[in-house]
Amino acid sequence: MGTASSLVSPGEVIEDGYGGEGGEACEIPVEVKPKARLLRSSFRRGPRVIGASFKSTGSVDLEYAAEYERLRKEYEIFRVSKNNEISSMQKKEAKLDEENKRLRAELQALQKTYQKILREKESALEAKYQAMERAATFEHDRDKVKRQFKIFRETKEKEIQDLLRAKRDLEAKLQQLQTQGIQVYDPNDSDSDDNQTTVTVTGTQCEYWSGGVLGSEPSMGSMMQLQQTFRGPELAHSLIDVEGPFANVSRDDWDAAVASLLQVSPHVPQALWSNTVRCYLISTQETKTELDIFIKKHSSVLRQMCEGLGHFYLNVFFPEESAASCTIERKLEIERSSVCVLLLKSTVTSSVLEDSEEAFVKNPDGHPLVLYLRTQEDHSLSAPIRQLLERVNAADKAAKIKVVDHSGSAEEGANLIFAQLEKIIKQELLGFEGADVDSKDSAIDEGHEEDSGEVLWDLHDEQEQIESYQHACSSTTSHFGIQKYIDRLNDMIAAPPPTPPLLVSGGPGSGKSLLLSKWIELQQKQSPNTLFLYHFVGRPLSTSSEPVLIIKRLTVKLLQHFWSISGLSMEPSKILEEFPRWLERLSARHQGNIIIIIDSIDQIQQAERHMKWLIDPLPVNVRVVVSVNVETCPQAWRLWPTLHLDPLSPREVRSVVNAEFQGMDLKLTKDQEKKLERHCRSASTCNALYVTLLARMITSGRSCWSLEKNLEQCLQCQDTMSLYRLALKIMLNSLSTDRERHIMREMLCLVFASHNGVSESEVLDIFPELELPTLSSLLYHLNKLCIVTLRCGLIRFQHLQAWEAVKLEFLGGGSSSASYREKLINFFNKQLSQDLVTWRVADELPWLLQQQEDRAKLQLSLLNLFVSQNLYKRGHFSELLAYWQYVGKDKSSMATEYFDSLKRYEKSCESEDGMTKLANLYETLGRFLKDLGLPSQAVAPLQRSLEIRETALDPDHPSVAQSLHQLAGVYVHWKKYGNAEQLYKQALEISENAYGAEHTSVARELESLTMLYQKQNKYEQAEKLRKRSVKIRQKTARKKGHMYGFTLLRRRALQLEELTLEKDSADCAKTLNELGVLYYLQNNLDAAKMFLTRSLEMRQRVLGPDHSDCAQSLNNLAALHTERREYETAEDMYERALDIRKKALSPDHPSLAYTLKHLAMLYKRRGKLEKAAPLYELSLDIREKSFGPKHPSVATALVNLAVIYCQLKKHSDALPLYERALKVYEDSLGRSHPRVGETLKNLAVLSYEEGDFERAAELYKRAMEIKEAEPSLVCGIAPSRHSSSGDTFSLRGPAPLPLPPR
Repeated sequence: MGTASSLVSPGEVIEDGYGGEGGEACEIPVEVKPKARLLRSSFRRGPRVIGASFKSTGSVDLEYAAEYERLRKEYEIFRVSKNNEISSMQKKEAKLDEENKRLRAELQALQKTYQKILREKESALEAKYQAMERAATFEHDRDKVKRQFKIFRETKEKEIQDLLRAKRDLEAKLQQLQTQGIQVYDPNDSDSDDNQTTVTVTGTQCEYWSGGVLGSEPSMGSMMQLQQTFRGPELAHSLIDVEGPFANVSRDDWDAAVASLLQVSPHVPQALWSNTVRCYLISTQETKTELDIFIKKHSSVLRQMCEGLGHFYLNVFFPEESAASCTIERKLEIERSSVCVLLLKSTVTSSVLEDSEEAFVKNPDGHPLVLYLRTQEDHSLSAPIRQLLERVNAADKAAKIKVVDHSGSAEEGANLIFAQLEKIIKQELLGFEGADVDSKDSAIDEGHEEDSGEVLWDLHDEQEQIESYQHACSSTTSHFGIQKYIDRLNDMIAAPPPTPPLLVSGGPGSGKSLLLSKWIELQQKQSPNTLFLYHFVGRPLSTSSEPVLIIKRLTVKLLQHFWSISGLSMEPSKILEEFPRWLERLSARHQGNIIIIIDSIDQIQQAERHMKWLIDPLPVNVRVVVSVNVETCPQAWRLWPTLHLDPLSPREVRSVVNAEFQGMDLKLTKDQEKKLERHCRSASTCNALYVTLLARMITSGRSCWSLEKNLEQCLQCQDTMSLYRLALKIMLNSLSTDRERHIMREMLCLVFASHNGVSESEVLDIFPELELPTLSSLLYHLNKLCIVTLRCGLIRFQHLQAWEAVKLEFLGGGSSSASYREKLINFFNKQLSQDLVTWRVADELPWLLQQQEDRAKLQLSLLNLFVSQNLYKRGHFSELLAYWQYVGKDKSSMATEYFDSLKRYEKSCESEDGMTKLANLYETLGRFLKDLGLPSQAVAPLQRSLEIRETALDPDHPSVAQSLHQLAGVYVHWKKYGNAEQLYKQALEISENAYGAEHTSVARELESLTMLYQKQNKYEQAEKLRKRSVKIRQKTARKKGHMYGFTLLRRRALQLEELTLEKDSADCAKTLNELGVLYYLQNNLDAAKMFLTRSLEMRQRVLGPDHSDCAQSLNNLAALHTERREYETAEDMYERALDIRKKALSPDHPSLAYTLKHLAMLYKRRGKLEKAAPLYELSLDIREKSFGPKHPSVATALVNLAVIYCQLKKHSDALPLYERALKVYEDSLGRSHPRVGETLKNLAVLSYEEGDFERAAELYKRAMEIKEAEPSLVCGIAPSRHSSSGDTFSLRGPAPLPLPPR
């Protein structure tokens, strides 16, 4: 046994039952009385004796009793201890229960708090989104108010300037009349309106919008001479040095160059702007073998080459047996042909003589000509052949005919014809050089992307608009009193700003498109400083009616005039949203005016929703003109100023009919004329289209009825639709065979069912039994009846009513159009199966499948990677996206589908060419995904494209630089600027090694690095790179041009040369001048000098040596010699031009100021500052007299003169000029205008040189604030097309401003 302390070992940790901390157990001492006697007895020696005494037994009992007592006490102590422990545990349990309850309560409270916070978070997010929406609305309203205030301020300032100028003019006239002794009457005292002279703000605005009467000269050439616009502000410090012959067209502004060229020759032959290469073949029976070999063996190669370059190719040949019956068609085809080939041997037929006369003798310079002569072994020629060749040689004054003299086999002759045609098509017709089609094709693609930067552009959309405008301008329809509408349109355009869009309304066929095209044509001649952006909308659901493509095209056209088109978003919603911002930004930089014309805007899909920008206030120098059908015009637009086209009057009806009857043997009797006049009095029968169609049906001769019966049948039609249906019936009945009727019906139905029309070559492929003479005759008569036309190489309906008439007449209201769509689907699928993915397949096949609601086949066509690549690379991003949305795929699943398709395609790629195509496909997919907003998924295909190009080509190949550039763009999006900079620099190095330091690829990488540095606030590095890229763009733009510009200029130059072969005349001299300007634009200075010299010599002979036009030629030649650094010759010519203009023009004429300016610039360049100063002073006087002392143009002249004074060290004379110029700029343009900043910079440099360092620092700081606040276009300030660095110089001080010495 033992004490209770034995239950707990010493050192063992126990817990305190009362809540204290645990400690070590200790022994509990128990007091026990000593039993000394018992102990002593137990230690006695010897054995215990049995049978001891009573006393011994009792002592043992006592011992047991004591032991018992002790044990009982120990038990009690143990029991008390355990009870204490139990009570302690119970208290602890109770305490833990309470703690548990408290924690549970806290948990419930936390849960409630969490739910509350969650609700608060959701409400906060909702409030955030609402705040963001309110902020966006506020931002939009703020921008709108800012634009309104800006317009209001500019309007009032302009009105004040105009009123002051009008006041000065009136005061000057009054003084002049008084000095002449003429009594001036008060207009209020006169009863006659003829004696009154009213000068209004509107009249002044009309002068402003007319393009500047002060700057014009009598000849057309004056519009092309490089003169100052004087209208609107002029950039004080420009990046472009414009000293060439074009007055208001810089060498970098190709669009305006083409527009100015159209002013010289507005109605160029259709072959020039057609999208079809038409090869007209004239052959005799003796050379039929060569012709057959060429058509069978080589024409397919030429067709494939042209289609690869985005054009159609068509052989036009009339067999001898059908030529006699197709005289008109042959003549028309020769006019439309791109190249004519004459194959001769020993005999000629009458049809061959007629065609040769038309193509080779009457119009030898109308198109390239090839003469194939199959000679005998002795090289003898028959008499008819000799006579024909003599006439051809006599007509070929410029020796342009390519002669193929061949005496070998027919197959060799066909090969020679093919080689000559291939060279002509590439170099002369399409403007490309080189002989290798494949390499050239790739070079074209690369160059195309270089020209357009990151913006993907469709040349066919632009070609369609050019042809629409040309078709309307060259319309033979009588103008039926169109001049009155043009005058009213001019008055509405000249109204003081702000003005809403102008509405041209009328019924279907009332002549809205004709009016707008004629008005544009006239305005381009009268207002060369005005930028015209036009769009002609086709039928609904066509590409030309797609709103995103329309706005994107207008934006790109706008940006083209401002140096660069990079930075344009590809996302459809952003394109629509950003257009008004681009318009406002760029209109502020434009020195002239901007007019936007959209024809048939109501045909645009959801026009009111997509054209919301029309409702916002327009910038001061912007006007918008739209035409609508009066029946479908949205209600909100009816409040705009409207020009309504009235029905034709009886006199106008007669003029239209008489115009159609001219040159015809037919003539209406008096009764028939009265009957026709009475019929054309209702609203539906007196519109221009109805009357024109009616007259053509009467004169067409296609009907088998007599004139009287034909007229009766036509007069039974009470509207244009019924008249069109009658025309279709008459046309069908006029065809000789059922096969021709079937083909006509089928062809029109296919055109109806297609997206944008069908081409002639496609019709010939679909109907193998159809011969081209039959098709040509059919199209000629359908065009004559206003049913179809050829546009962008495609057969389309001329008017929407013709489209609807075919729908009702042949398709039962459209119910059977699905079968024709299926026929087109099969045709394009066949091309797809042959790996012929042209732009036509990509345009038509997905659209047709969407119309058929065949989602599965549509997805398969989109997964043909070349179809999607074609659509994307031509800028049809929104269309491609819409197809995928229709299929029901979101962005991620679409990306997955493309990846899988690419992986499958990659397995079949083995050759180097296949791997190159694969790399291109990967890159296209990466760019597409990046534009979709999926940069993380775009990285993989871009990296794969890079890997393939590095492996299959070479690590230093230019294509590798393209992949690096695209990858860097993704890193910029992720704000990983270090990685992006490394890739851009690597791409830059590759491009410099591959192309040289002055290639557009180098400029592209420099611009990308510039933007990257700007994002990192590294402005000094960005500025250096920007300047270098601008210099490269300046040089390459002259050689290559933007978009389609160079090709058109080159092709039209060949056409203009035809006009210079006439006799000496003022017009011929003007054409020579324009041709010299044109070659100057192409950097062909030798040819430019030849034509400009001929122009000067002819003008001196015809007009006299002192005529102002001679001064213009001298001025242009001087500019050319300046370009060639032949300064002495240039100086002499400028001085001669100045002498002539001083004699011929008034002392304050702007053209005189222009010559003064450029001669002064030349003096300055040659260091003759003493000679330059008085010229600048005289130029300043002229501008002050012309525009008043507070015009921005005067401030520009003040800055020019101040710069000269500074260089002459006349700082005290320069300072007041700078200060006056600064005051004029601030008052007229605002304190934050870039020109104010440039003047402040010049003043800062002057103050620094004068030692006023404090003022210099203050001025320089303000100049830098203005520069940084200015919105940047892509990479720095985009120069204006009318800016001239020669007009104002900037003092180039230290670029950062040095600190003053201590």
